[in-house]
Amino acid sequence: MLHDNKTMTYILALDQGTSSSRSIVFNQAGQIVSMAQQEITQIYPQPGWVEHDPMQIWQTQLATAVEALAKAGITARDVSALGITNQRETSVVWNKKTGQPVYNAIVWQDRRAEPACVRLREQGLADTIQRKTGLLVDAYFSGTKLQWILDNVPEARTQAERGELLFGTVDSWLMWKLTGGTAHVTDVSNASRTMLFNIHRNAWDVELLEALRIPAHIMPKALASSASFGEVRPEFLGASIPIGGVAGDQQSALFGQACFKAGMVKNTYGTGCFMLMHTGGHGMQSKNGLITTSAAQADAHTQFAIEGSVFVGGAVVQWLRDGLGAIKHSNEVQALAETVPDSGGVMVVPAFTGLGAPYWKADARGSITGLTRGSTVAHIARAALESIAFQSAALLQAMGRDLAQSGAEPVRELRVDGGACVNDLLMQFQADLLGIDVVRPEVVETTALGAAYLAGLSTGIYSSTDEIGQLWRVQRRFTPQHAPAYATELMAQWEHAVRKTVL
Repeated sequence: MLHDNKTMTYILALDQGTSSSRSIVFNQAGQIVSMAQQEITQIYPQPGWVEHDPMQIWQTQLATAVEALAKAGITARDVSALGITNQRETSVVWNKKTGQPVYNAIVWQDRRAEPACVRLREQGLADTIQRKTGLLVDAYFSGTKLQWILDNVPEARTQAERGELLFGTVDSWLMWKLTGGTAHVTDVSNASRTMLFNIHRNAWDVELLEALRIPAHIMPKALASSASFGEVRPEFLGASIPIGGVAGDQQSALFGQACFKAGMVKNTYGTGCFMLMHTGGHGMQSKNGLITTSAAQADAHTQFAIEGSVFVGGAVVQWLRDGLGAIKHSNEVQALAETVPDSGGVMVVPAFTGLGAPYWKADARGSITGLTRGSTVAHIARAALESIAFQSAALLQAMGRDLAQSGAEPVRELRVDGGACVNDLLMQFQADLLGIDVVRPEVVETTALGAAYLAGLSTGIYSSTDEIGQLWRVQRRFTPQHAPAYATELMAQWEHAVRKTVL
């Protein structure tokens, strides 16, 4: 794929996710020029624990960057800026002299820190943490993962207190490596996921650091999401490239979907599902089981979103494939589900690792209800697919209640992205459940695109978010095809199935 490099402006986006490292070259119009991807190994030391090898994260991310440039027929000298987006909450601690991690990265899905969260609740800190960080106390977030490493890895706490160790989420780890150890930085969107960051002051919170016994000097410097983070050393990609944009994957997708104004919502259908609503400069505190988080910041002005997380979204399709053996390849699920007109009353609640927002039931486990003698594997497959839409609808309903309580306008459309959004059956069912349009853009790689846009803003490729907003294009709009009573009845059945699951 060769281009006239003299007339093109290129941005390289690194997209370090839960299951793979990817690199995508975008042109100035926000179109994909090339892409490279490598899977990363999932490590499960014991039930409820999930880890990654930080060195593998680094090596695969660098290898895909080199491959993406080669596929595009360009060199690093043709790249004007580099952006990074990453799996959030995943925590790395490393020695700043040797560059070696002291332990594997503890992944966002990992539940080992739940006892520490119980202690924080017992100490009466839950309200303080929510008020300052926007988060509920949960093992999902980075702070108690970091605490676990310091408390359980031999010599880690002593080394940290001596100033020998550094902490970071995956973005910080990659930037430290890319800059040859000169930049220990993060952005506000990633910092806001640690349970240690005051999102209203954009600063690490001394009280919370002390509560978790974390030395402040191991934390990275938090910058706006569009900023000068450092320079990639030339030996890695062939030339120095400015790192100009960084955001956690979901905030980056919100930015890539051009959701810059209060009330705009996107849902990402990945391993999990993540729905974010932009709330502008107002940090709305949810009364309906959602969390408040920092949105990607284009400049020094604080921006907020409310968010709901579904722990098992597209992963339910992997379970159909690997656990049940219902399909051989994930892309077969739509065809199997379409062999039946509906789920025949079957409900799958995929609470394999508990239920996330808006339920927050850590001890819930998955269930299949409504089985009859006539139920087939196709009904279960359809119900499993529909569970992604049901969980997402529960999130948007919770957001709707928050909006109604604040007197704001209701949501008018849902912008969608992520791997499972290419499934037309799922997207149509989602629109029917929500009663609003579900809109799929031409570029569904909005996570990487958001990082590219942020990098382009700080380096002058784009003049404003208005210019970026004009690049967003609709690929398909799914409009509800049923009366509201249809969705009301189905959501009642879903909530009944959830109640059976959490008893």
